[in-house]
Amino acid sequence: MEEVTKAVSTEDTITKVTMPKWGLSMTSGKVTGWIVAEGDEVTDGDELADIDTDKITGALEATGSGVVRRLIAEVNEDIPVGATIALIAPADVPDELIDQVARAAREELDSGAVAEVAGPITGTVTVDGRSISYATLGEGEETVLLVHGYGGDKNSWLFVQEPLSAEATVHAIDLPGHGESTKDVGDGSLDTLAGAVLGFLEQRGVTRVHLVGHSLGGAVVTAAAAREPGKVASLTLVAPAGYGTAIDAGYLRGFAGASSRRELKPHLTKLFADPSQVTRQLADDLMKYKRLDGVPQALDTLLGTLLDGDRPGIDVDGLLDRIGAPVRVVWGRADQVLPVDNAGTLTGRAQITYVDDAGHMVHMEQPSAVVGAVTKALKG
Repeated sequence: MEEVTKAVSTEDTITKVTMPKWGLSMTSGKVTGWIVAEGDEVTDGDELADIDTDKITGALEATGSGVVRRLIAEVNEDIPVGATIALIAPADVPDELIDQVARAAREELDSGAVAEVAGPITGTVTVDGRSISYATLGEGEETVLLVHGYGGDKNSWLFVQEPLSAEATVHAIDLPGHGESTKDVGDGSLDTLAGAVLGFLEQRGVTRVHLVGHSLGGAVVTAAAAREPGKVASLTLVAPAGYGTAIDAGYLRGFAGASSRRELKPHLTKLFADPSQVTRQLADDLMKYKRLDGVPQALDTLLGTLLDGDRPGIDVDGLLDRIGAPVRVVWGRADQVLPVDNAGTLTGRAQITYVDDAGHMVHMEQPSAVVGAVTKALKG
């Protein structure tokens, strides 16, 4: 998986690359391998290092240009979130200044006195009697709302929310039946789920929003935008449900019905272009979720919304005509759950980005593609 992270501070044109905070619970990570070496020139989006956490592995990407002047973190060293792990600067910055900043960063690491990085602000709102959980990062004037897919939660946006928070206030919510939200999904209809999205925006006082939805969440934000198009500044759909006619019904039923990690894992491999991304931790976390009270019933109810036999049960294609805001689509070419051919129905009506080396979870495997699409939307 790849990841985009912002350079969090500069000193005399020196960019301090820091250990990112991926997810609500991350406190430290390890550089399992440097992709760059000292003296390499890098530009925005270039991979710098592979980072391993207790839950997930991703690649740290640069968000600016310069020369890698110092690599501070050693491979497999436990590094607190927020600690400086590398320095990037123009070639004309004196070595003496680079050495001074590098020594200070190394001393901070060795002393353990790294300032704690504030994570997302979390909370809940009540919509139609249901508790909707959310996590918020950033304080920008523009507002982005991230909506996950079937069986996911707000943490699935961990590689997307942080970099976007440099540009905007970014909310990620748990739909009813998911994450920390109420497990009651009512009739499980698209209208009910869209109502949860719109209710969240109303409760948070958001009057203008950039909506981003993955898979089922893509259909949900389309329906929400069609109901209140005046609130929508842009719509970004990530491998969305509700468009086209191809769907892997076996995956959906298998995910809903799996009662053990062994049963679940073969279905999870369909989510990624690289099956090795399906770790034991990922499968364990999903099984814990599936065993919560009310979750099996919620997933079964939503399955009835997603499927009509072996065909899609959702069609939001016609709703797009009600939305005046610009629409962007990001789709992984290796998507096995909702095949990329479904994007054909959006040709001429949306700006489509096809992503190589990415499956259904394109926002986790190639998050820079999603970040780039939303960033363009933010800049108009």
